[in-house]
Amino acid sequence: MNSKKYVSLFALLLIPSHALAGEAPAINSGDTAWMIVATALVLFMTIPGLSLFYAGLVRKKNVLSIFVQCFAITAMISILWVLYGYSIAFDTTGMVEGTFTIHSLFGGLDKAFLSGVTVDSVSGTIPETVFIIFQMTFAIITPALMVGAFAERMKFSAVMAFAAIWFTFSYLPICHMAWGGGGALFADWGVLDFAGGTVVHINAGVAGLVACLMVGKRDGFGTAPMLPHNVPFTLIGTGMLWVGWFGFNAGSELASDGTAGMAMLVTHIATSTAAISWTVVEWIRTGKPTAVGIATGAVAGLVAITPASGTAGPMGAILIGAISGSLCYFTATFMKRALGYDDSLDVFGVHGIGGIVGALLTGLCAATFMGGSGLEAASVGAQIWAQIKSIVVTILWSGTISFIALKFIDGIIGLRADRDDEVQGLDVSQHEETGYGW
Repeated sequence: MNSKKYVSLFALLLIPSHALAGEAPAINSGDTAWMIVATALVLFMTIPGLSLFYAGLVRKKNVLSIFVQCFAITAMISILWVLYGYSIAFDTTGMVEGTFTIHSLFGGLDKAFLSGVTVDSVSGTIPETVFIIFQMTFAIITPALMVGAFAERMKFSAVMAFAAIWFTFSYLPICHMAWGGGGALFADWGVLDFAGGTVVHINAGVAGLVACLMVGKRDGFGTAPMLPHNVPFTLIGTGMLWVGWFGFNAGSELASDGTAGMAMLVTHIATSTAAISWTVVEWIRTGKPTAVGIATGAVAGLVAITPASGTAGPMGAILIGAISGSLCYFTATFMKRALGYDDSLDVFGVHGIGGIVGALLTGLCAATFMGGSGLEAASVGAQIWAQIKSIVVTILWSGTISFIALKFIDGIIGLRADRDDEVQGLDVSQHEETGYGW
């Protein structure tokens, strides 16, 4: 064997075996480690973050009902995600990029019961199992967000039925449209939704608005005081949401890289700006900055930056935070009072409006002149139009599914707790427990 053959043999030995075999790229341990942490952070947002945030805002007699609803939704959606949710959301069977088919709206069932998923399954540079549970945590928190809109009056059985039906027919299709890849409706339109402006926040916010209108106002709404019973709970829950949201947004890059780092930075900037924006407006309007106000403003900023977190720069984050904080304040106070609807914990005012603001401004803040990730100025108009189309579809889809689901549930088991049960409190009437011994 001559020297050239030795060199060729040595070079062949240096080529990774997976490249010779045509196998998928190897799992990246750094990406995987980050995504495991991000997954834990997003789950932490629901239990206990959202649970505490909402529980502190309701009256003492309903505190446990919020915790139970959030915990039960977490468990139920986890099971449904494994049975069919992951498949409908992410199975690409039958999809053709640029061609509208039924699979532009719904994924197939080839991955039902996690068929074919093994310890060796890979999604990008991470194990498919990690991708599955990361996306599961998004599916968990979205219906949990809705419970704040009809808190203190919907029966537990109705809450669970609504969450299951809405998850199946609203969350999963919108998730597929946005994140299903080439051939999915929003993807083919070029919509930018990095971490869930349409999928999570507009989707849940609209459903919450429809639900609170259909269930009706709480007994005594507008005449009896309905003050938060434990504001420290709400502030603690907000802090948990804020920290957990780094996993929500930065984790949506599905890698440990510069985009994830920027997503984390702009998430913090937008949230800080929105908290101050809400506080300043409230201070001017009422003469006092409140703890609930600064907490709610922070959540509004978290919501609004979500769709833009992978494309906006720091200055775009300040713009998104400033607009979302002030606009959500007016929606959750003046607009709600003027229209007279009882969105108990301002799900639509914060998540619905914040999601719409964020989805729209994503088209602007991705532009290079805003410090975004590369969208040219000439493309901003077309991008904003794509964002508007996705917003309209999400509003109509979620609103229609929510109305049908609630009508069906009301006809079968009823939506609302009896008046006596509502007056007594859902903790005792629905769960035979009390949150406090006093």
